[in-house]
Amino acid sequence: MPWSNQGGGGPWGSGPGGKGPWGSGPQSSGGPTPPDLEEILRRGQDKLRSVLPGGSLGGKGIALMALGALALWGFSGFFRVESEELGVVLRFGQQVREVQPGLNYHLPYPIETVLTPKALRVSKIDIGMRVVEDLRRGATVRDVPEESLMLTGDENIVDVDFSVLWKVKPTGVGEYLFNIQNPEGTVKAVAESAMREVIGRSEIQPILTGARQNIETAVQDLMQKTLDHYGAGIFVQQVQLQKVDPPTQVIDAFRDVQAARADLERAQNEAQTYANRVIPEARGRVAQVTQAAEAYRQQTVAEATGQTSRFLKIYEEYRKAPDVTRQRMYLETMERVLGGTDKIIIDSGAQGSGVVPYLPLNELVKTPQSSGGRP
Repeated sequence: MPWSNQGGGGPWGSGPGGKGPWGSGPQSSGGPTPPDLEEILRRGQDKLRSVLPGGSLGGKGIALMALGALALWGFSGFFRVESEELGVVLRFGQQVREVQPGLNYHLPYPIETVLTPKALRVSKIDIGMRVVEDLRRGATVRDVPEESLMLTGDENIVDVDFSVLWKVKPTGVGEYLFNIQNPEGTVKAVAESAMREVIGRSEIQPILTGARQNIETAVQDLMQKTLDHYGAGIFVQQVQLQKVDPPTQVIDAFRDVQAARADLERAQNEAQTYANRVIPEARGRVAQVTQAAEAYRQQTVAEATGQTSRFLKIYEEYRKAPDVTRQRMYLETMERVLGGTDKIIIDSGAQGSGVVPYLPLNELVKTPQSSGGRP
């Protein structure tokens, strides 16, 4: 059916004051009008003529504009390298030099460009765990079993969480930028592979007790060797074991075994301490008894030797004068036997002794005491 523009006639009702097919029709004359592009260009040309000498774009104006553009292009080559960054200048895509932190300059684009990786920053990657930031609880650690569960050399499963500290080599920034596409992913994959290889060569008991330092050193060396083979330009600064435990299902049994081993080691240490204390004491007593017996033997032999020499001397004198020597031996013997007694023996056959029988002769041997009386 034919329709007319009069009345309200279009198929979308677009007549005078009507709307178009998308709900919008011609604006009324009372509304705002869009800016005129030709008017804007004309006004810009008028302002440019007022600034330029002569009022028109002559040769000097074009030269000034070219110099200004060239100056702006030259100043665009200044760039700043932050404290944790190193600058790598590329000339037509090829590396030409490295620049240190600070204000530097390169030829403007497209001749030279610059890349500024954070090569001086020590980065950290956690494997087997994730640190989740929570506004209420703070930082919490979430375990990642697919990364942490590993098989040991004696066919046991161990849960290992560790961290890797790494940074870009001072002379390997170009290798870091162009030889690997995803540095963090590469370091993480190499670290997990190296840890699984080291754990696979070890038994579970040393892993759970005293081999942490050896494992960290072995993983660090293997990671560095692999990354150098890739030409990654990355230096592995340290490998830190955060947690080394059996799987959750059997951790209680492993802890009981560890407690029993600790008790065994403690009992062995106590026994060794007791042995270290008792054995030296026994050896000291043995040495003391041995030395005392040796001293007694030497003393006895010396006394016997002296008595033998004395007897031989007396015998020689006895052979020279038997009577005198016999009398002397008798007197010396009596003196030695009776020298400590308090008895006085009187020869009854002696004449003119003048000894009164009732006189207390035993008092004569006492030491006279000094008296304080008159003489």
